[in-house]
Amino acid sequence: MPRRDFPYVQRFTDRHGVMRFYFRRRGYVPATLPGPYGSTAFIAAYEAARQGKPLAIGAARSLPGTMSALIAAYYEAPAFRSLSPSTQRVYKNILERFPEANGAKSIHRLEARHVRKIMNDRQATPDAANRLRTMISILMDFAVSLGLRPDNPTVGVKPFRRKSEGFTTWSEADLEAFRAHWPLGSRERLAFELALGTAQRRGDLCRIGWPHVVGDTIHVRQNKTGARVAIPILPELREALARKPREHLTFINKSDGTGMTAPSLGNWFREAVRAAGLPDALSLHGLRKATARRLAEVGCTPHEIAAITGHRSLSEIERYTREAEKARMARSAVAKLAHRTGGKGEA
Repeated sequence: MPRRDFPYVQRFTDRHGVMRFYFRRRGYVPATLPGPYGSTAFIAAYEAARQGKPLAIGAARSLPGTMSALIAAYYEAPAFRSLSPSTQRVYKNILERFPEANGAKSIHRLEARHVRKIMNDRQATPDAANRLRTMISILMDFAVSLGLRPDNPTVGVKPFRRKSEGFTTWSEADLEAFRAHWPLGSRERLAFELALGTAQRRGDLCRIGWPHVVGDTIHVRQNKTGARVAIPILPELREALARKPREHLTFINKSDGTGMTAPSLGNWFREAVRAAGLPDALSLHGLRKATARRLAEVGCTPHEIAAITGHRSLSEIERYTREAEKARMARSAVAKLAHRTGGKGEA
């Protein structure tokens, strides 16, 4: 029996590697479809969404709408379509869960107290709550631009304080421990040297390969920002690449030779970290931060570091340079004290 096609169905893989399906048709209320694709439950939900009452053309601009209708309109707007594919996936991953409890609610009735309640209900996961607040703010700004409401109710609603500084930065001891466990010639070591030597994000690491190498430089156009970077190949990465056969275009592949997605690469590398006896907190993104730290420690300016990492904002990079400068000043201060006391301490 031929496989049935389902028009207006969109799919994407979430950060947990799960395939998700959604009904998206211009003018219709969006709907979440249960997997697997083509199952009885899937078909029932699809038919219900396809036969649902379409939204009146222009209704979102003239009458109060629902959150679901606003999200559907946002997906069609240039503000969303101009985002990189990876950023679109991140936004959808957050927004698709929001309509489950709030999709039918009116846009113009949303107040700051409602936003605070939404966040307080998620205070056990403050980072997730903060990301949802950001997305609600984006939606409300979009609603204001459409004339659906006069203001953004998230203004004045403070995000939760972050208790951590994000991804853990690898220390020099961590780097050496990983190298000691995974020898040159292994896929794990190549992925490590590529991440450390280029300071690129997971999505770009999956794509980098021989076509990106020109002479002694790797040229990358970053998927997230569109920034173009040209990264000289460090000796450690050059040595790892020398042992990489040229049978595949990309450097990092699965054991069967097929390519990896950003989530699968992250999960696979986490297992490599565990095998090396290192903490789970160490990740590929932590290697990106380690490279920025190392560049700061040798005196690189924020703009020099951004030329490698591709950061648009220098705020995070400036934090690395400040920390590196503090470390240098501390060493200088101790050296002066040791010189004064003759290296023997005070009497």
